[in-house]
Amino acid sequence: MPMPNFMRHVNKRFFNRRELAKGDRPVITHTGRTSGRTYRTPLEALPVDGGYAFVLMYGSDRTDWVKNVLASGRARLAAHGDDHDLVNPRIETGDQAWAHLAPGHRRPAGVLNVSEVLFMDHAPTG
Repeated sequence: MPMPNFMRHVNKRFFNRRELAKGDRPVITHTGRTSGRTYRTPLEALPVDGGYAFVLMYGSDRTDWVKNVLASGRARLAAHGDDHDLVNPRIETGDQAWAHLAPGHRRPAGVLNVSEVLFMDHAPTG
C-alpha cells in the first residue's frame, strides 16, 4: 500500500488548504466527475518531455483528483508561473514509469511502496 489512507484525509482537509493559501506550489485544477464542480489541488508537478508527471503517493484508486482527471481526460496546471492545459492522462507503473523522470526525481522510499506515476501531455495549441 502507498501512503496510509489517514494521511490522505489529513492532507485534503488541512495541508492542501494551507498550501493553496501560500500559493507557492503547483496547483492542478480539475472537474468533479459526479458533482461537476471545479477543484484545485496542490501537488508536485514534474516536467517531462511533452508534459508533466505526478507521482501518486496515495495510489490511483484512492485519490479524488486522480479519478477526476482520468474521468475527464484533462486538467489545467498552474506551475512555475505559467498555466498549462494538459490532456491524455495515463498511469504507468514500475520501472517503466520512473524511467521517464529526470535522474534527480527518485522513487520514494521502498517502505511506502509507491509504484504509480500519472503522465499528462500538453494540450495542442491553436
